[in-house]
Formats: sequence, C-alpha cells, structure tokens
Amino acid sequence: METINWEALRAAAVEAAAKAYCPYSKLQVGSAAVCDDGRLVVGCNVENGSYGVTLCAECTMAGQLRLTGGGRFVAVACRSGQGELLMPCGRCRQLLYELGGPDCLVDTPRGIIPMREVLPDAFEL
Repeated sequence: METINWEALRAAAVEAAAKAYCPYSKLQVGSAAVCDDGRLVVGCNVENGSYGVTLCAECTMAGQLRLTGGGRFVAVACRSGQGELLMPCGRCRQLLYELGGPDCLVDTPRGIIPMREVLPDAFEL
C-alpha cells in the first residue's frame, strides 16, 4: 500500500460534507477512506426527523465501500463542512473496526492512530 495522502483524504471528507442533508443539526459531516485496493470512498451524514435513525457519514461511506467492490478500509478521515476534524461516534467506531480492522488508520486529535487505539476492546465475533 502506498503512503496515505492525508491532506487529500481530509479534503475529500470536506467535499463530501458539502453534500450532507442536515436540516436539523446544521452540522455537515463528511468522511473519506482509502480502501485496500487504493480506491477512495466517501460518505456524508443524512438526517431525518426521527433523529435516532439518522445516518452518520461513516455509515453512508460503509455503504459505498460495499456497493463499489467491497474490501477493507485502510485509512479514514472525518471532517465538518468547515474542515474541522470530527471523531466518529461509538456506533461508527465499531463499524470502522469491522470494515477496516484493528490496523485501519484514523485521523484523530491525537494524530494518526490505528483503530485498536481508537476503539480498544472492540466487539469481535
């Protein structure tokens, strides 16, 4: 796997955030991931009036991973529409762990770290 271009990955997340549907929170969220075959997939949040079933950006990105050939996440960045770093929620951390594994890299406030540190003791089957 080539070196991850984190600036490009972050920019792709910001671009995806611009497509968010967020009439309730007004928080645009975008996520972008490099896959194990080198392809880039993105996602944005999609809210709805029943709040609890809102789709996070990482959820729509997971759908794109599956719809465009499957594989695994290698590196993930999440950003607001203004480019601010955002961390995945607990549900999405589990999703990223399952689709990227413990070695999947995540852009965090502490720097680039693997999922095993973002979600220690993840649920595994």
